[in-house]
Amino acid sequence: MLESFFNPQGIVVFGASRDPHKLGYGLARNLVQSGYPGVVHFVNPKGGHLLGRPVYPDISQVPNPIDLAIILVPAPYVPSALEACGERGIRAAIIATGGFREVGPEGAALEAQCMEIAHRYGMRLIGPNCIGLLDTHLPLDTTFLPPPGPPAGDVAFISHSGAICAAVIDWARGQGFGLSRLVSLGNQADLSETDLLEPVADDPRTHVVTLYLEGVSDGRRFVETARRVSCRKPIVALKVGRFESGQKAVASHTGALAGSEQAFDAAFQRAGVLRADTNEEMFDWARALAWCPLPKGPNVAVLTNAGGPGVTAADALEALGLRMAVLGEETVDALRALLPPAASLHNPVDMLASASPEQYAQGLRILLADPNVDSVMVVLPPPPMFSTGAVARAIIPIIQTADKPVVVALMGERLIQEAVEHLRAARVPEYRFPERAASALTILYRRANDLQRCESPELTREEVNPQQADALLGGAAPGSWLPPEGSAALLETYGIRAPRGEVARSPQEAASIGQRVGFPLALKIVSPDIAHKSDVGGILLNVISPEAAAQGYETLMANVAARQPQARLEGVLVQPMIPGGQEVIVGVVRDAQFGPLVMFGSGGVEVEGLKDVAFALAPLTAPDLDDMLQRTWAGRKLGGYRNIPPADQGAVREALIRLAQLAANHPQITEIEINPLRVLSPGQGAAALDVRVRLREA
Repeated sequence: MLESFFNPQGIVVFGASRDPHKLGYGLARNLVQSGYPGVVHFVNPKGGHLLGRPVYPDISQVPNPIDLAIILVPAPYVPSALEACGERGIRAAIIATGGFREVGPEGAALEAQCMEIAHRYGMRLIGPNCIGLLDTHLPLDTTFLPPPGPPAGDVAFISHSGAICAAVIDWARGQGFGLSRLVSLGNQADLSETDLLEPVADDPRTHVVTLYLEGVSDGRRFVETARRVSCRKPIVALKVGRFESGQKAVASHTGALAGSEQAFDAAFQRAGVLRADTNEEMFDWARALAWCPLPKGPNVAVLTNAGGPGVTAADALEALGLRMAVLGEETVDALRALLPPAASLHNPVDMLASASPEQYAQGLRILLADPNVDSVMVVLPPPPMFSTGAVARAIIPIIQTADKPVVVALMGERLIQEAVEHLRAARVPEYRFPERAASALTILYRRANDLQRCESPELTREEVNPQQADALLGGAAPGSWLPPEGSAALLETYGIRAPRGEVARSPQEAASIGQRVGFPLALKIVSPDIAHKSDVGGILLNVISPEAAAQGYETLMANVAARQPQARLEGVLVQPMIPGGQEVIVGVVRDAQFGPLVMFGSGGVEVEGLKDVAFALAPLTAPDLDDMLQRTWAGRKLGGYRNIPPADQGAVREALIRLAQLAANHPQITEIEINPLRVLSPGQGAAALDVRVRLREA
């Protein structure tokens, strides 16, 4: 059914107008002038003629074929237009009209009425409050935007904002790249970004899909759909609305650190979506992804005619995680034979201001032949003795036949315009400064790595016991925190070691439990009102005797009574001490859109201050695990650092896999936090020393 939006046999426009100052005229004009090969019909109660075509007063008089309706009439009349479409058998409609949910309760009720009609007739809708869609290759333009439209190209754009669509169309023409398809989603009363993602990506002329998102309507479905698409074609997204006020209160470090943006980052990573920070960056990346081969590694060579720009490029590349290639001896010898004695022959290669177009071309050919070089950045300030256009013409044939990516940093404005035109016509990505070119090369390398994620299954363990976990969870009240013993028992059903201990409710009981458990001990306050025990003096370590255990009980009670007198105190947890090792934090928080997010990072009392944490969607994949450990200092130091001995990294990986599986299998869990997870020497495992588990509200 969605095919009718992109390849309709016939279109009817409700609200077509003969007044050139009205949107209904702009829509009719664009449809006719776009060269759309199907039939176009206009409907307006006033009748007459428009652009050499009849205007029908009613859809009942419109001849077939019609399989797409575009509605641009005042909002109160949209339901009747939809009803008429349904009776006529039209199953696809674009509602360009505004005045619905975005204006308040009355508009929302009108939007709901439209959806009821659509459901009754099995009709799919784009909009309302959108500018429609276009396909530059069919061609088809259902927008009311002023001409000219975008040039035909290979980058698709799906947007929650119609105004951004209008700006991108004009900007694309000025930047020298073309669009394949564009969809403005508006209010998404029916079809969303997830629904349109695959139909847009399935277009053979689309090489890259770009997204402007203000949110997603169904997080998990978006991730599943985007991952299928991204394994075939790159997706670049700009997600706006990063900074939120009034986030809901959370009671764990994990919850405090897992905001919606961390959830989007984790979701995009799992889905293979490349997240840009600006519109400009999104389309910088899109051009490179559409026009360049992918690199086989991170090693970049820089070719320039000036030292300063070369150093700028090297700094930008290394800051973004790429490496300056170490040129081979044969490469250096070939450059020495090509360039003046004063030239710098080691990366970045500075050919000096006298470099000719032929030297640029031959230098580029030499660098691309070096097996140590995975990609090349050509930096081109205007040469004093030659034109940038001449240099561009010389290097284009080499770039077009290379199996390695080459991007060009053209530094300047007026003196580089000839080169700009040549490079754009040849589909060679060009950027104004080395920093933007470095960003493009970085995204090509990331894309090459992300493709490996397509073959990564979710990691689970068969010996877990979900039935026993359900039994433990079933007895707890919704919205409550499990008692310490219950939390430890829950982890053990999934094979995560958690010293249980016992809860003492008097000093004497603390001493008795200590003798039974064995010294040294850890004592921890038990209260449903205290999230972070150390903040209120609620932890004692290395308790070495029954007398110290009894005294410790009284000390903890007194500390909490003084610092948080309103807290309900249920006793003191008495646990055996686990000696040595490194301490990390692991946790899970359930995001409303994307489900459970797993956190890993540096633990202890300063976790929120350090923010050395990484998130991933549950269940985890092997690349997720690698990324969480590599991106955090907590993960990197597991291998040992200076006077810090190595710890059992395998045990950490195993704990994360099992924790993620626990959260994914049991949707009634809303938060889990283990802080700390004590990681022992290699081969000795890890132990969850302090565990908190909260259930969702009923």
